Amino acid sequence: MMGEASHSHGRVNADCDVVVVGAGLGGVYATYRLREQGLSVRGLEGAGGVGGVWYHNRYPGARVDVESLYYCYYFSEALFREWRWSERYAAQPELLAYIEHVADRFDIKRHFTFNSWLTHAQWDPAENHYRILTSSGEQFTARFIVMATGNLSRARKPDFPGLDDFRGQWVQTSHWPDPPVAIEGKRIGVIGTGASGVQAVPLLAEKASQLHVFQRTANYVVPAQNRPIDEAEHQAICDDFEAARARVFACPQASPRLLRGARATTEMSAAEQQAQLERHWAYGGHAMNTVFTDQGIDAAANAIVAEFVRDKIRHIVKNPETARMLLPHAYPIGSRRLGVGTDYYETFNRDNVTLVDIKRDPIVRITPEGIQTGQGHYDCDLIVFALGFHAFTGAIDVANIRNAEGLQPSDGWMRGPQTFLGLMTAGFPNLFLVTGPGSPSVLANMFSANEQHADFIAACIAHMDANGLKRIEPSRAAQAGWTAHVSDVARALLRLKVDNYMVHVNADDGSRQFIPYVGGFGRYVAHCDGVRGRDFEGFLFDGEREATGAQPMQQAGA
Repeated sequence: MMGEASHSHGRVNADCDVVVVGAGLGGVYATYRLREQGLSVRGLEGAGGVGGVWYHNRYPGARVDVESLYYCYYFSEALFREWRWSERYAAQPELLAYIEHVADRFDIKRHFTFNSWLTHAQWDPAENHYRILTSSGEQFTARFIVMATGNLSRARKPDFPGLDDFRGQWVQTSHWPDPPVAIEGKRIGVIGTGASGVQAVPLLAEKASQLHVFQRTANYVVPAQNRPIDEAEHQAICDDFEAARARVFACPQASPRLLRGARATTEMSAAEQQAQLERHWAYGGHAMNTVFTDQGIDAAANAIVAEFVRDKIRHIVKNPETARMLLPHAYPIGSRRLGVGTDYYETFNRDNVTLVDIKRDPIVRITPEGIQTGQGHYDCDLIVFALGFHAFTGAIDVANIRNAEGLQPSDGWMRGPQTFLGLMTAGFPNLFLVTGPGSPSVLANMFSANEQHADFIAACIAHMDANGLKRIEPSRAAQAGWTAHVSDVARALLRLKVDNYMVHVNADDGSRQFIPYVGGFGRYVAHCDGVRGRDFEGFLFDGEREATGAQPMQQAGA
């Protein structure tokens, strides 16, 4: 169904006001928020239902690593009160059930066409709208595009010689089949020990007859310390919901309960440091990233935390050689995403689990019977690929969005993404990027980040409609100023020096750009509120020309 035409905003002739691409956390809320504002909304989703990352990632052990009481929507107190989380860190089935509940409760699904994705969007400067083409062949026009496609949604496909000859079954954690894969009694190979591999390995080991884990780089994995939710915790938020919501939107990760150390290692004795480390290990999750205030910027402080985790591995894993292979040394702790799991290292004490170091003994090819390395062959009935994603820009690129000059956004990002607030990029009118590069994105609670972005976008469109404006894009000066600010606040990070998906590296001179905004979610929200309060300073409307010799706008608190 095409959706109602946009008659209420006669300034632009378009079939709908907004096309929302993606029905995950951001798309579901953006559709609700924009519709409540009286806008006509058309949604596109390539999957068969809502849920985004939690629709696709159905692998055994999949769960969130942000506490459930905060990893949820805060736009509706009634919604928060009526939903009860069962665990501190909810598992995938519960997360998907929650998003489906929200979509049903607020009648979101009728706005989406499922199993259909955006294949082309062409900006028409004469009409001030986009001409949209979908994979199912539908064509329509929209005043605005809201790309709610997520940062980690375009998975890396396996690229191993011989994969087509494999006689067993192979799957990706990022697109786990439904109904579930049969794993009982199977000989299973897992390739990849990042965030999803860490969660899947213990569950697969419980049912496999033999599990071979192929590890290229040993990663830091900390215990989630999961547990059932205490009703009193839920009630405490309900008792003063507005204050609780304000805390979420003011804290650095939008996760107020995260345990954060308040002192640097240099201010503590060795005994105090050890006690603090044990406290954070017992608390669980990403608290190991926030033990000391200097661990993210000082190599010596970071080494204290890293060695603490390595010592835990030595004590947990009984086989000394296996323990040695699992010890992470390749990068500072926290400079790549911290693995949060349950019984990950304990799993390697099982008789049916084998660890294969593919840095020392690389995979040569996939054979009809399994996986061949340089030094041996591992028979497999099932191969699980946990290989990660084309982060940040992957989903934007495949959507084939073009401006009047025929360019797509990433054409101007060869030396790293360039955005204003992570929300828009110069030269692409009326195109909004939800949790895009230059926003906190993957460094914050994604429910809160998506909610904040959708509210900003809705306010921006309301401002345009109230003032008879048809077109918006950021000024190049504002974009340059924000991009410089994003780089400035990341300059001292150890993480900036480590190759990972959050860092763009220019091949010609080795210069680096940290992609997400690391200044903290609360600080980011304050920036956005300031821009909004100054009538969307930094944006150009209706082809407004940038002032000659314009200086990048000053960032508040920079």
